[in-house]
Amino acid sequence: MTSRQIRRHFLDFFASKGHKIIPSAPIVAKSDPTLMFINSGMAPLKDFFLGNQTPPAKRVADTQKCLRVTGKHNDLEDVGRDGYHHTMFEMLGNWSFGDYFKKDALAWSWELLTEVYKIPKDRLYVSVFKGDEKENLPFDQEAFDTWKQFVPEDRILPFGKKENFWEMGEQGPCGPCSEIHVDLRSDEERARVDGRDLVNADDPNVIEVWNNVFMEFNRKADGSLDVLPAKSVDTGMGFERLCRAVQGSNSNYDTDVFLPLINFLENYSGIKYTGTYPGVDENWSKTDIAMRVVADHLRAVSFTIADGELPSNTGAGYVIRRILRRAVRYYYSFLNLKEPILYRLLPILAEDFSDVFPELNAQLDFVMRVILEEEKSFLRTLESGLKRIDVLDVKNNTISGEQAFELYDTFGFPIDLTRLIGGEKGWSVDEAGFEAALQEQKIRSRKDAAKTVGDWVVLRDELNPEFVGYDQLELRDAHVIKYRTVVIKNEEQYHVVLDKTPFYPEGGGQVGDTGYLQFAGETIRVLDTKKENDLVIHVVERLPDYMQDPTVHCVVNERKRRLTESNHSATHLLHAALRKVLGTHVQQKGSYLDDQTLRFDFAHFQKVTDEEIAQIEKIVNEKIRQDVPLEESRKLPIEEAKKSGAMMLFGEKYGETVRMITFDPTYSRELCGGCHVRSTGNIGYFKIVSEGAVAAGVRRIEALTAEGAEKYVSDLQQDVAAIRTFVKGKDLVKAVADLYEDYRRLQKEIEKLVQEQASGLREGLRGQARDVNGIKLVTALLPINDANAIKTLAFELERELAPAVVAFGTVSADGKPMLTVKISDSLVKDKGLNAGSIVRELAKKHLNGGGGGQPFFATAGGSDVSGLKAAVEAVEGML
Repeated sequence: MTSRQIRRHFLDFFASKGHKIIPSAPIVAKSDPTLMFINSGMAPLKDFFLGNQTPPAKRVADTQKCLRVTGKHNDLEDVGRDGYHHTMFEMLGNWSFGDYFKKDALAWSWELLTEVYKIPKDRLYVSVFKGDEKENLPFDQEAFDTWKQFVPEDRILPFGKKENFWEMGEQGPCGPCSEIHVDLRSDEERARVDGRDLVNADDPNVIEVWNNVFMEFNRKADGSLDVLPAKSVDTGMGFERLCRAVQGSNSNYDTDVFLPLINFLENYSGIKYTGTYPGVDENWSKTDIAMRVVADHLRAVSFTIADGELPSNTGAGYVIRRILRRAVRYYYSFLNLKEPILYRLLPILAEDFSDVFPELNAQLDFVMRVILEEEKSFLRTLESGLKRIDVLDVKNNTISGEQAFELYDTFGFPIDLTRLIGGEKGWSVDEAGFEAALQEQKIRSRKDAAKTVGDWVVLRDELNPEFVGYDQLELRDAHVIKYRTVVIKNEEQYHVVLDKTPFYPEGGGQVGDTGYLQFAGETIRVLDTKKENDLVIHVVERLPDYMQDPTVHCVVNERKRRLTESNHSATHLLHAALRKVLGTHVQQKGSYLDDQTLRFDFAHFQKVTDEEIAQIEKIVNEKIRQDVPLEESRKLPIEEAKKSGAMMLFGEKYGETVRMITFDPTYSRELCGGCHVRSTGNIGYFKIVSEGAVAAGVRRIEALTAEGAEKYVSDLQQDVAAIRTFVKGKDLVKAVADLYEDYRRLQKEIEKLVQEQASGLREGLRGQARDVNGIKLVTALLPINDANAIKTLAFELERELAPAVVAFGTVSADGKPMLTVKISDSLVKDKGLNAGSIVRELAKKHLNGGGGGQPFFATAGGSDVSGLKAAVEAVEGML
């Protein structure tokens, strides 16, 4: 049975049991502030369990893309070293919201596994919750009695809270669970050791395949449990493990989920995959681990990029970059592949998942380009970084924090990659020291401050609070549903939820509304409006004295909202114009919209020319002058929206019904939940002010509309008028061009004089070169401060004296110390010398500054000129 058939049988089985089949949510958790990535099948459905949203049906089933690489659910270190851990995985699940419970859930799971998938019954074991005296939780008798109908009692195993009580987090719905384990050992092994003794014992061949969670309680902030009014079922079955069990494979990686990728790596590298594992096979192979890591990590990176999260240096983007670089290091070091390979695997992956996750195939060229650029970028520094590790002065078998930071800063090594390579050599890493270095240098964005969230104080039972802000900005009859206090950075913040509200919560690139709420005449400012899952939260400056007042008067800041609407509607016009001018490959990749800012990111692989910019502006402004009316369709069935040709964005989670925004059916039609002008004429005017790259394959346009565009043009006119006063009525363009030519001519004359001065210095400096451990060393304080001349002088001397190290100190025109170091390539490769590390350490110690660069050339600066001579002289000691 193929993996596609296994997946299809699961969905068809539960459809036959009255379940609605729903699509996977994007792997990036955009609407859940508690998660970076979706890490379980239940995570996208959390709002249904919390009562914040009505589920599409009482019974649903799906297969959900998940990623576990952060927080307590972090499987990264185990990937490739065993046969069942993964970063990205699929979770098959069936769900009941107040409908069926334990008896049906357990009976159906047994029927599917044994009757449809034909897994031998004598290989299956089940577990139940044995209870917990401290929490006054009883033994799960109902689950036990249900299982007795299908399973001998000696195969029904009781376990405690750790194994058989599932919790969403520190707060929220929770309850006992019942797991199904499968024994995949040979008959000989099973005869020697009873499988029941290996359940939950970390045996790689006796594994959990399905977990049935029974949501019966709600965990409060104080740790106490309340009984939920409606009991629900949440089940999860790991797709990759299920495929192993059904296909009779030795591991998840030996199924057709991974083998097409591994087979490609075999053929491309010329290295045979043997399917061996550390701790299992005596002659296990590092090349096997590398192939498994590459195959696994490619899935995580590819699907995350397809869902809208690009590699970057912060947040979720940095997690993706770390995973990608980990894969690159494995194929570079163990498969002897020195060129990009991940992007070559993508067509195989996209085709394998085209029937269930089509978003990857639809964006294949874009995702390939992003991954290729990331691979090329890291490969440029990887070799130097690995050689640097080989010559590190490691004391007490521990890579110091400063050394780990150097690898991170200069070579782009994430800390987990340094930890991995160090572990292979028997070294640990001073991670506390690494974190301290990061904070000191302010390289990495600070982690979110500790956040304490209090329990909701519930005043009313309302299942679906209503947003009315599309039609009105003032409301006089709202009521408080609940409120809470949140402490961030030791400061209290207050959250209020209303039964209906005109305040738009931040989402879809549009910022949240501000304004005020009135409680019995008491006015309280709304500082922001957020969306937590599907709950609209008003962030207010304080709580009112009389929260129990029957009505709340809501007033949105109208001027800010209207200007924001202009920017939002303009992005729709811009998106359509980009596709007309540049091609239909253009897809939105992000946006930021407030009353002052319009920022739009889109997929495109080259700079947008000035002519194209002018054409795009012309099209958008024509649509504005046509005063095209807004056509808005609310609660439109998703299938009707698709048939109408509406633009749908990859990485967005759409429900059964959607909101469609149209400005001329032949021009712009998109699914959007944001706020818009009534007609395009309200935008006034559109002006692009910048265009540039933000990531591989992603460009960014910044533009202005309405008042902002008017002010921009007015300011330009004032600048032109001021310039005219200097050129006294001459042709303005010609006059400025003549001035620029004069400037360039004089600049070249100055550069020539400086170069002549530098050339005069070169002979004397060459004669001062001295030998230090077989290295020619030149150090000097220079009387010139032109950076280009100093760089040229350093390169020329190094070339003439190689292998050599050249170090110069000078004082800039504004009185600041500058340090320059040039090192021969052979010394970088053979001795592990690094100019970036040298200048950084010397600038910190002597110049009260910092710097960096490449291993063969780097510069630094600071504020303490008095330490310049000592910094230059200290270079010799670092050789």
